[in-house]
Amino acid sequence: MGVFRKIFGSNIDASKSKTDEKNQSKFLDVDNSPIDEAFTINFNKNGGKFLYCENNDEVHDFLNNIIDENNWDKKKALILNKNLKEKFKNFKLENVPKKGTPDFLFTTCESLIANDGSLLISSNQIAEKKLIELPENFIVFATTSQFVNTISEGLQLIKAKNKSTIPSNITTIKHFKANVTNDFLSYGSSTKNLYLLLLEDL
Repeated sequence: MGVFRKIFGSNIDASKSKTDEKNQSKFLDVDNSPIDEAFTINFNKNGGKFLYCENNDEVHDFLNNIIDENNWDKKKALILNKNLKEKFKNFKLENVPKKGTPDFLFTTCESLIANDGSLLISSNQIAEKKLIELPENFIVFATTSQFVNTISEGLQLIKAKNKSTIPSNITTIKHFKANVTNDFLSYGSSTKNLYLLLLEDL
């Protein structure tokens, strides 16, 4: 599991004592740690796989590792976001037609919601498709500047960035393993095997 040394989850040292955690907290960035930490904890509880990337080279390395780990040798991806397709054009992913059978959906998101560990998405990422119509496997590329505390804050950002035409199909992804909690924004969601590639941009 050295390949995924930065995944948050079962690889975290479960034996860490409360004293160690208190000592570690002294060194956390006071300005940024609350929202980052809240998202990380809640995202992990939801069953997501989290990889922190300091630069674009690490993004590409981890993307390769995810593909290798899952034996997606042909790199068949469904990419519905044009900007993402352009950004990763040199990675040589095979963009499968909408009616094909991709190994995974490669996408961005609108915001990372700290208070419940969910990802806010819209038609900018998944067009008009329902989550249940998309592949079981997701790889999401996001940046640290996309953290918000609540869904309400995320919706406000969508409105601010899209003053002329607000995107449709706004929903959250937070079902990374079976759970029973739902809200109106996640109606029709299905459990996804989700990897988050988080690039530091602050």
